[in-house]
Amino acid sequence: MMRNVGIQCFFCGSLMFGICTALLFLCFHYNHVSKLQEQTQEVNSVLFHDEKLQQHMSHGSRNTPRSHVSVQRPNKNETKEQRSHLKLNKDFNYSDPQAVRGFLKYGFNVVISSLGNERHVPDSRNKMCRKKHYPARLPTASIIICFYNEEFNALFRTVSSVMMLTPHHLLEEIILVDDMSEFDDLKEKLDYHLEIFRGKIKLIRTKKRESLPRARMIGASRASGDVLVFLDSHCEVNVMWLQPLLAAIREDHRMVVCPVIDVIDYTTLEYQPSPVVRDVFNWYLQFKWDTVFSYEMEGLEGPTRPIRSPVMAGGIFAMKRHYFNELGRYDKGMNFWGGENVELSLRIWMCGGKLFTLPCSRVGHINRQHMVNQIGLTRAMTYNNLRLVHVWLDEYKEQVFLRRPRLRFIPYGNISERVELSKQLGCKSFQWYLETVFPELEAERQTNHLHLQRVKKSSRPST
Repeated sequence: MMRNVGIQCFFCGSLMFGICTALLFLCFHYNHVSKLQEQTQEVNSVLFHDEKLQQHMSHGSRNTPRSHVSVQRPNKNETKEQRSHLKLNKDFNYSDPQAVRGFLKYGFNVVISSLGNERHVPDSRNKMCRKKHYPARLPTASIIICFYNEEFNALFRTVSSVMMLTPHHLLEEIILVDDMSEFDDLKEKLDYHLEIFRGKIKLIRTKKRESLPRARMIGASRASGDVLVFLDSHCEVNVMWLQPLLAAIREDHRMVVCPVIDVIDYTTLEYQPSPVVRDVFNWYLQFKWDTVFSYEMEGLEGPTRPIRSPVMAGGIFAMKRHYFNELGRYDKGMNFWGGENVELSLRIWMCGGKLFTLPCSRVGHINRQHMVNQIGLTRAMTYNNLRLVHVWLDEYKEQVFLRRPRLRFIPYGNISERVELSKQLGCKSFQWYLETVFPELEAERQTNHLHLQRVKKSSRPST
């Protein structure tokens, strides 16, 4: 009997020890995850690219060009990993392992992407654009496409569309810059398939991982065309896409021009026209689309009239090659990508240039719905944005720090070279930019200031 009691005590003791151990493990795991989440949230809350903003940029607001895709809740048989990343419509096959792996790897439907390397896309221009004529003599263009671990077919479709829809006498070359890609199909396979474009393609492979700005500067340094045209590596150009860009630059060498960015749906790869919008940003340095002023669509040119743009959307624009170099290229201190579009836009306007969107030029772009190494990307964006804040915003940088106080204590590297560049170029102040180019941002600042004063006044205890 005593033996049975001893066994029972031992059993109960072992059980209690196991429960306590499990509870301790759960507590440790919870604290570890909480700490990791806090660190992630701190990074994400610092600037511009948190999850909410990603959704805003991907799916848009009421004024944002967007893909009309219905969102469906994943079914109960999905794994936790799939459930945390997939935001796809009912046409997506969740049971297809290749589709799921491809989405997690590239951010769009690679099964459909693999069905072809070239296709015809619908002409998304306004009818008035089709009646426009451009000079026979236009500057030549070097198309620069940088890529890192891009899906093979999307990259090749980008190149094919340029070759198919660009007059060869205007196309000086396509320069592909491989920023140390790791995927095998971007090595010998890519070399082999590019042979059909021999004579028009230059393929440059970096010896170390650079960043999008530095990789683009490498491509630009090898260019020989009159105009540099930068494209992303998952685009498809449309009919007569290049002529409007070159014609505008021919008229004014300080003109930097962007096409309207159409949407290529990330689940179906359907090419969908976007409305003509204005590219802007707010005091959080969040890029967004805004409605075009009605007066900009009036007159003889109507909906074909170039749209004055305070900032460029991202990596798709054209610029005179010599002017790109004269203006200081990109900030080589920036990492990864993100923020370089805002920095270059401010420099264009404040240092004597102009930035316009041309409704008669259209380029489709896949808005990828999943990014690898999101935390690293967010940190790079914060770093990059801080560099432009300290170089170009003058005393108005306090407006950014007012909204993101922790930014004051985050390092941003040496900016002395960029500050000296702004002096050499004789650039105007950020106040001039607010008054002349983007007064709506100043109006937003004043509105927020009045709102803050009201909040403080209402929170004071009554006497």
